[in-house]
Amino acid sequence: MSKDLDFGEFSKKRTYVADVFNLEEGKEVELAGWVYDTRALGKIRFLMLRDISGVAQIVAVKGKSDENSFSLMDNISRESVIYVKGEIKNSAQAPGGKEIIPHEMKLISRADELPIDVADYSKTELPKRLDYRFLDLHRKSIQAIFKIQSTMMQAFREFMVSNGAIEAQFPSIIGSSSEGGTELFEANYFGKKAFLSQSCQLYKQMLACSMEKVFTIFTVWRAEKHNTVRHLNEARQFDYEQAFADEFVVMEFLGEVVKYIIKKVLKENKKELEILEVKLKVPKIKYMTFKEAKEIVEKEKAHCGDDDLSTEAEKKLGELFSDTIIFVHDWPIKGKPFYIMPKGEGLSGGFDAIYNGMEISSGGQRVHIPEILEKQLRERNLDPLDFKSYIDSFRYGAPPHAGWGMGLERLTMLILGIQNIREVVLFPRDRERLTP
Repeated sequence: MSKDLDFGEFSKKRTYVADVFNLEEGKEVELAGWVYDTRALGKIRFLMLRDISGVAQIVAVKGKSDENSFSLMDNISRESVIYVKGEIKNSAQAPGGKEIIPHEMKLISRADELPIDVADYSKTELPKRLDYRFLDLHRKSIQAIFKIQSTMMQAFREFMVSNGAIEAQFPSIIGSSSEGGTELFEANYFGKKAFLSQSCQLYKQMLACSMEKVFTIFTVWRAEKHNTVRHLNEARQFDYEQAFADEFVVMEFLGEVVKYIIKKVLKENKKELEILEVKLKVPKIKYMTFKEAKEIVEKEKAHCGDDDLSTEAEKKLGELFSDTIIFVHDWPIKGKPFYIMPKGEGLSGGFDAIYNGMEISSGGQRVHIPEILEKQLRERNLDPLDFKSYIDSFRYGAPPHAGWGMGLERLTMLILGIQNIREVVLFPRDRERLTP
């Protein structure tokens, strides 16, 4: 059917649904989109046409409207793709106060029987919706999530560039672990053992030691055998690294980044926040040492480890300090990776950022002294030879530097109050899911 439509010409003439409501009665428009709903009332046929901007009502009357349009509206399936040329008419009963009287209508692509419910308040369970994610993405609420996430990525880039940072891309195939541990996806790289990257950590440090301020939105892979609502095996991270900085410099910078992102969402995504019924606030910032955080949560009868905050402890901090980014610093060195700078007395220059009861970022001052790096690698039963190029990069004039990584999906989840992180990933990857 689509062969009858000249898309080159149509793209020049097309009117988006949202613009219909700003045009005068009698104006002819050309629309295209998906059949959101249909209904019949005697000799009248109603069709709700949805495109990315909104929904408009198409009305045909038997004997008065274009016969082909009336017939097509009588037999069309939901989510079919159609083209409509018609005239705008004012109508107090129509959504938005305007409707379209069709002069011409074409079927571009007929939809088969739908395997899932794509209504705004779908009752289909998440696993099945993810099986048909390409169709789930037709839903207004799901589109709202990813419109907001798009704004978040744009805002991150805007903030970074305006503050003199340089965007970079780093390898996703690596020869040894970025962070230690064994949670790696192994790959055969022309007969050599290689891995999918857990992090761009080592590479962004190397670049920051030359270009001072660097950032990226980086895909990471973690072969962790978990099945939780807050973890993924493939995720995206906002990453930042800065030379001539300690952990407190980059903590402050991170707080400003998150506030900027949320302000941008509040400005650009009012409609989407309304669809999702989210009351978003710009967060406050609070600093505390690990020791202070441990004392606070244990006083509230929440469990806390000696060198890590438990999930229970993070939730308790979120309850006690709502709409606040809590920077927990002076972390025990035992609970931090080999590349975090030690501070003496068993402490480190590492930190975690807790927001709405969950960790959104981990970072700190990095080790830029080769001897300390080698010592900390051995203490963690890692071989310095596996990190030779990384360690060598600090032998030729490396400044003190610091940075952090922040999960894009985790932040999206917490901003929008969504309970399962898979909801905020277009095509999530976990232990059970490799398609679509």
